[in-house]
Amino acid sequence: MKKRILVLNGPNLNLLGKREPKIYGTTTLEEVNKQMLQIAEEKNLELTFFQSNHEGELIDHIHDAMGNFDGIIMNPGAFTHYSYAISDAIAAVQIPLIEVHISNIYQRETFRQHSVIAPVSIGQISGLGVFGYIAAIYFFADFYK
Repeated sequence: MKKRILVLNGPNLNLLGKREPKIYGTTTLEEVNKQMLQIAEEKNLELTFFQSNHEGELIDHIHDAMGNFDGIIMNPGAFTHYSYAISDAIAAVQIPLIEVHISNIYQRETFRQHSVIAPVSIGQISGLGVFGYIAAIYFFADFYK
């Protein structure tokens, strides 16, 4: 049976590839999703993707994941630094979540160096560019039982 993984992307990630390419690169979110699907197929994982610029929509998807997904890969975007509501939703559903950031948030502005999501995540990948998403897939496929 395939593990089911929900991939959530927060605000402004719909502009990936266009927005600040020196920081976030030139790969679009659609291209990242295609890369993830290729690896997931090889690793016998089923992926579902959702991106939103709205906190409540992301929370609704986290809630709806309960009983339907085996793991979550999430780039919360700016919500990383202040969304206790998303943090509480993750804690409530008790689904293993890996927090992904394209840039190294610890080399950026001070306000970006704090994550309210990390304490309720099983791990965080930061600074590996879009490969962070692929690394999270490998983790769920090969290491997380």
